[in-house]
Amino acid sequence: MEPAAIRKIGQVSVPVHSLETAIPFYRDTLGLPLLFQTGNLAFFECGGTRVLLNIPEDERFAKSSSVLYFDVADIRGAYEALLAKGVTFIDEPHVVGKMGDSESWMVFFEDPDRNIHALVSEKDA
Repeated sequence: MEPAAIRKIGQVSVPVHSLETAIPFYRDTLGLPLLFQTGNLAFFECGGTRVLLNIPEDERFAKSSSVLYFDVADIRGAYEALLAKGVTFIDEPHVVGKMGDSESWMVFFEDPDRNIHALVSEKDA
């Protein structure tokens, strides 16, 4: 591999308005381990990728977030569990594509700052 080759995504940043609101959602509701918090930053672990919650100091970074697609084994079960915790879903779990003998399922939800994320799951067709 050449020295400048990209190996993986190491961290994704999500702009938030309040860490006091965002941290409990990502830690307690979604179940992501909080690695550490410093100043206006909170770092979580998600399958080898860090999720950084931050209160942007520069308006250029405060516009919107990338959609984070959280992989789950049982999308219906995860949907029901998060619904019971008060998560606001935009839709219900549904098939978005079929690939051979498997189906790709997805459902979108909002965090407290109205960033849109999704649960995804691959299931046998």
